[in-house]
Amino acid sequence: MESVELSELNRHRMLHGEHIIVRLTYISRYNDNNPNGEVTRILAQAQENNERNGITGALVFNHNYFLQSIEGARPVINELLRKLVQDDRHYALQIIECREVEMRHWNKWSMKYLIPSDENKGLALKFSTGSQFNPYLMSTNQIIMLIETLSELQEREVVTASNKKKSWFSIG
Repeated sequence: MESVELSELNRHRMLHGEHIIVRLTYISRYNDNNPNGEVTRILAQAQENNERNGITGALVFNHNYFLQSIEGARPVINELLRKLVQDDRHYALQIIECREVEMRHWNKWSMKYLIPSDENKGLALKFSTGSQFNPYLMSTNQIIMLIETLSELQEREVVTASNKKKSWFSIG
């Protein structure tokens, strides 16, 4: 009986597109009426919800703008998009890209928080028209390249920090 129920569940999921992975990239402006510390709470809540719902992604935030790329099952991403549109913690949401993908790009994180910093502010010049981070002035390709570059830089920092923390008795 269990295999019949499992088979029916799989058929139901297939009919609703849960086997199709979608990547949604959007930008929005931070609502200044939010209380201090709201971004930290948003991030923690998103990480918990996304992990539970099988959503992976990267978030770039600089106190004015959100730039996010998320991946997951098509119906899950569609439901999340409905919630994002109604969320008053941000406004002026614009979808940059929404497409089916063969595999996840952000599969290591339920949510990766990438912050433009002094060390990487040259990336704003490299990928946009000015020295300030404003995703509304960037093309889709520039946005995707910025997220990927910030992700690679952060990944290198994690590896470097991990190598520095190795114990003196570690083997290879």
